[in-house]
Amino acid sequence: GFYNIDIDSSTLVDLSKSDIKEQQATNTHLSAMFTALIRQLEPKGVTISVGGEIGEVGAHNSTEPELRAYMEGYNEELSRQAPGATGLSKISIQTGTSHGGVVLPDGSIKEVSVDFDTLRQLSRIARQDYDMGGAVQHGASTLPESAFGKFVESEAIEVHLATNFQNMLFDRLPADLKAEMYAYLDEKSASERKPGMTDEQFYYKTRKNVVGPFKAKTWRMPAEKRDEIRQAWEDQFSLLFHLLGLKGTRAYVEQTVHPVAIKPDPRFYLGEAVTEGDVSDLAD
Repeated sequence: GFYNIDIDSSTLVDLSKSDIKEQQATNTHLSAMFTALIRQLEPKGVTISVGGEIGEVGAHNSTEPELRAYMEGYNEELSRQAPGATGLSKISIQTGTSHGGVVLPDGSIKEVSVDFDTLRQLSRIARQDYDMGGAVQHGASTLPESAFGKFVESEAIEVHLATNFQNMLFDRLPADLKAEMYAYLDEKSASERKPGMTDEQFYYKTRKNVVGPFKAKTWRMPAEKRDEIRQAWEDQFSLLFHLLGLKGTRAYVEQTVHPVAIKPDPRFYLGEAVTEGDVSDLAD
């Protein structure tokens, strides 16, 4: 695996409290608790990169006082729960985006304005005062290509891009398979349809729910269709790597990153060591 885990308990921030540190209290407690667990379980020779989050994506933009309140509370909690444990490497903040974008009634994505000044400011505070790599830009995959160079200029340490690759898949699926998937959503995800939602909004918001149940049928698509999707993804990855300034950085990675060979435990893949629980009440 990538040994990269983000702990997102920011949906539990309590804005009804007047004190910012109290607002973040549950968030910091859970972030520290899960960090301690990760450090306990991580393989020997591996330090898993752990990220926290201070603002629920789609809510108000994050502020310096929120970042400082979260980090001070987190460091206090981690010192209490796991003295000496390595803390966070990055912090996700809210700068105006939302997971997967804001879907309009016709299924298109609303244009949003990203607060790059906040991204730069909080990235610098994270590095200079809390020994992290910087701030994370999440919910970025549906932004225009012109924005990606600004993430580099604004010193983002990480950019989240998954939704657009999912969109590219659904845009290229055979019509009959896509219709079968959407019929499945009508039955299995009906509880997620909010009043006033158009079909386009409903399917866009819920279609991630069909990825697992339809994995086998997706792999059984005609070879030419699979090749088309692979090529589209490869082209997009190449473009993003260029826009995010990754060209020519392999030597730096090899100088600083020395992967440890970890032998997988088959029990984690064959169902003996884990159970699947109901996660329908969890936030995105």
